[in-house]
Amino acid sequence: MSPDASASVAMLRPEIDALPDSQIVEVWKMGFEIRDVIGLWVGEGDIPTPQFICDAAAAAFKAGHTFYTYKRGIPALREALARYHTRINGVPVASERITVTSAGMNAMMLIAEMLVSQGDNIVIVSPVWPNFARSIEVMGGSAREVALEPGNAGWRLDLDKLFAAVDGRTRAIYVATPGNPTGWLMEHDQMRAVLDFCKRRGLFVISDEVYHRFTYDRPVAPSFLEVATPDDPLFIVNSFSKAWAMTGWRVGWTIAPTRVCGALDRLIEYNTSGGVQALQEACVVALEQGETFVKELVERCHQAHDLVVKRLNAMKGVHVVPAQAAFYVMLQVEGMGPSLPFAKRLVKEARVGLAPGSAFGAGGEGHLRLCYASSHERLTKAMDRLEAFFGKK
Repeated sequence: MSPDASASVAMLRPEIDALPDSQIVEVWKMGFEIRDVIGLWVGEGDIPTPQFICDAAAAAFKAGHTFYTYKRGIPALREALARYHTRINGVPVASERITVTSAGMNAMMLIAEMLVSQGDNIVIVSPVWPNFARSIEVMGGSAREVALEPGNAGWRLDLDKLFAAVDGRTRAIYVATPGNPTGWLMEHDQMRAVLDFCKRRGLFVISDEVYHRFTYDRPVAPSFLEVATPDDPLFIVNSFSKAWAMTGWRVGWTIAPTRVCGALDRLIEYNTSGGVQALQEACVVALEQGETFVKELVERCHQAHDLVVKRLNAMKGVHVVPAQAAFYVMLQVEGMGPSLPFAKRLVKEARVGLAPGSAFGAGGEGHLRLCYASSHERLTKAMDRLEAFFGKK
């Protein structure tokens, strides 16, 4: 018997069906079709993971450490992370507060699962990497974006606007500091103000501190850990991806009040059932032996920042918004128009790939993001091409 033409068609949840494609990926894919493009569009360096970290993972795999393990991370890694934060942040951090996740993005998804119900919202400081906003939408909530204000002195956050965006369905305020794509970072005075506001309103603070080591005027970026108590409503999200050149390893962590760690344990059971032990053992080695590499990588990015900003500011119609940290610059181009088609034009005509500012939400349009976590030679070649495209001042 033929199927009834009026039969219902199985559908995805509307929130999932409506998820937008990444505009960054849309431009990035052009590099598969157009030869000889210098891609500075994604947030990744060009240095592979150091050999001593890879060797530690290989040794752990060879030793047979391939079974299920602790859902919230092996004790050795959680203890190493506790020592690491106690050292760099100058405040004691208990290992019981630390949960190892399958990437920083996995930590963000777990937090969204814990906090967001249908119709809830989270207030987000923007422009920002868009993935956490999508996590909120997956859960049936919404991201309420408050835009940073660009200026000759860099990016500025208006706390009055941030607090005014909170309503009765707000569950948290999310801040990425240092920020991607802006390189903006929040200082301790604003951190205290945000934390105090959230405590009064019964909200969580979510602080994405993945770029915490990429600062050029101080050893490490300010952290909410330095202004909070262990029981405050605070999630810190971090990752091994950037500082240890481990983007493909997909290992991150979150620091949270102990009262929510049981919920994290349960959610990890239903999401991934835990991470990979051998990779976590290598992460311990990264923390304990990787400080020299981290400092060298940060200095390399510092020099790259200076090179790129000097070259861009000498180009006709190009203005760089000053950045304090991370490894990105946001640039404005006179007469550019919408950033997505202009970014595509740069790929075709200049053979340089940048990310469109519109990909990063409120306040991003009108800008292009350039990732400078590359070699001096590669960046110089890219700047030569952009200079040929824009012309010199």
